[in-house]
Amino acid sequence: MTASPATAPATAVPAATGARGARAAWIMLASGWSANQFSALLGAYRGHLGLTESTTTGLFAVYVVGLIPALLIAGPLADRSGRRRVALSALALNVLSTLLLMTGGAWGLTWLLLSGRFLTGVSAGALLAAGSAWIKELSNAPRRSGMFVSAGFATGGLAAALIAQWAPWPMVTAYVPHVVLGAAAGLLAWAVPETAGSAPTHSSGAAHAHNSHCFRRTVLPLAPWAFAATTIGFVTLPSTLHTGLILTGVATAVVPGTGLLTARRARSTPTSGLLVVAAGTATAAVAAATESEPLALLAAIVLGAGYGLALAHGLTRTAALAPPHRLARWTALFWTVTYLGMFTPYVLTLLGHVTTTPVLLAAVTLLALAHAGFGAYQTVRPTRHRTP
Repeated sequence: MTASPATAPATAVPAATGARGARAAWIMLASGWSANQFSALLGAYRGHLGLTESTTTGLFAVYVVGLIPALLIAGPLADRSGRRRVALSALALNVLSTLLLMTGGAWGLTWLLLSGRFLTGVSAGALLAAGSAWIKELSNAPRRSGMFVSAGFATGGLAAALIAQWAPWPMVTAYVPHVVLGAAAGLLAWAVPETAGSAPTHSSGAAHAHNSHCFRRTVLPLAPWAFAATTIGFVTLPSTLHTGLILTGVATAVVPGTGLLTARRARSTPTSGLLVVAAGTATAAVAAATESEPLALLAAIVLGAGYGLALAHGLTRTAALAPPHRLARWTALFWTVTYLGMFTPYVLTLLGHVTTTPVLLAAVTLLALAHAGFGAYQTVRPTRHRTP
């Protein structure tokens, strides 16, 4: 059938919006870079500034304290006021937070490090909420934002570790690449148009209720496991094994890097993601018990694969279930619950006064297996119920 004049232009729109989505996606790379560049420097902060284990872990966790409220505020704000405005403002704040971390490291001021890390969380939360919705609507690729965030996680931590190992003034120079990246990402995204308001705002009440139920029952429970897996891989394990700065940087690259490759190529279900996470935490428990760095690296790879499966499934299902006019809000809620998993190292550190890290990691493995089993049962149960 020959295309009518009314339908012919539609073929050109996806290509144009796809290119714009790729330009805008670099802001997500900057967001992921900013989060993980600090993670790779935790050992350096202990060594150069004499910060205690609990202080450095707290600096790591305060990122989430800033991120979660920002997600919950920025999602609805992006649905009302537009994705572009919120995303670009958050990117500017993201670069400012890195400048605060540079100043705090140069002068040894913990309160500036705390402020910078908190603002990194705030800006990253707003970027995830508004940027993910913006990129999805520009390119119709729900996974793209997660892939660029993962790429930022992988490269930011490794680059910061390498610079801190050999460059002068490591607590300052390690942050320079992110400032450059953030400025470049802003220039690329500046000409990309707004997408809010281009989708219909009405949907069936029954369909919305069904989708909301599926979102709460299948997507949100899986979400925390994504970042629980990553933080066990590049925070808990290196700290337990007391690895050097380079190996810590390698771990921060391997976990999200493996997740990026997995998210691009694999089809995921909630059960498959949880089973891979369980395999990773089981390997991590053995690595911690034997203090084996090769096993720790293997655990990081498996945990990264579990992270990629969980994140890809969550973003894809969220985009499929969310009403168009609430996409940013639902995406923000997904990322909020996902980032709760980043408290895992802090919880394990607190529980370390009760028992050993290998025992704790074994307990996490059992939790993941139990969750996978329950999820599989929930999937099969409706089918059994309908069977005569």
